[in-house]
Amino acid sequence: MPPKIAKLAGLGAYGASAGMIGLFALIMFFTRHTPTGGMTTDLAIELWISLAVVFAALIAAHVAIGKQLMHLGRDGGPTRV
Repeated sequence: MPPKIAKLAGLGAYGASAGMIGLFALIMFFTRHTPTGGMTTDLAIELWISLAVVFAALIAAHVAIGKQLMHLGRDGGPTRV
């Protein structure tokens, strides 16, 4: 893979991680309990914990891939993580 493309793909992986954090924050905002509606507090907390595990795994995978792609973008060889 050309270094320029690898660097852009690595930045895209980091950007996807930031987007997932934003999506998780948006989900938390819309599912919180409000005086006029929303989910119950117990169900909202259960949802947030279960989604946090999924998002954490996805973000960790994207950061690991992004780290390797950025290394390739600096003309480095393949590495093991």
